[in-house]
Amino acid sequence: MVQEPREAVAESDADVQARARALSSPLRLRVLRLCAFEARTNKELAQLLGVNPGTMLHHVRTLVQTGFLAAEPDRSGTGGAREVPYRATGRSWTTRVPEISPVLLETFLQQIDGVPPDMIDISWMGLKLNDEHREEFQQRLFELMNEFKERGPDPDGETIGVFTSVYADFNPAAPER
Repeated sequence: MVQEPREAVAESDADVQARARALSSPLRLRVLRLCAFEARTNKELAQLLGVNPGTMLHHVRTLVQTGFLAAEPDRSGTGGAREVPYRATGRSWTTRVPEISPVLLETFLQQIDGVPPDMIDISWMGLKLNDEHREEFQQRLFELMNEFKERGPDPDGETIGVFTSVYADFNPAAPER
């Protein structure tokens, strides 16, 4: 095993921490979703998410610095102003963030706020699985999601969101008879 110099390890740790911090904001996660299939400017993002453009610029810069957003070529906006559109890089799919579940749940709730109930398809169930089968279940869910991600967007498709959660169900055991 080759060990990296101490500075490289520290920098790597700092990079990992910066990426985790970047993904710890529901607003930044929503920016990534908005830029997944269409490049958007800071101004467009601020309008879509109802925030101040200065605040949005901070979030956009954070996502660019950590490699989650990439600038596309400048374009002319209204009145000839220079605009920089940004597109999500997809890096968030492979970035592990410890204790991200509450942030993802809050992001999901923000995403569905105002969506008519008949436009949300939700399934909920309980399973009783041993460790091997639970791991298989989670792996198959991940593989299915990854398969569709790797296909890329359908040119004639509409955007949809998918949220899954596998969690420990602390239902009390039935009393023995």
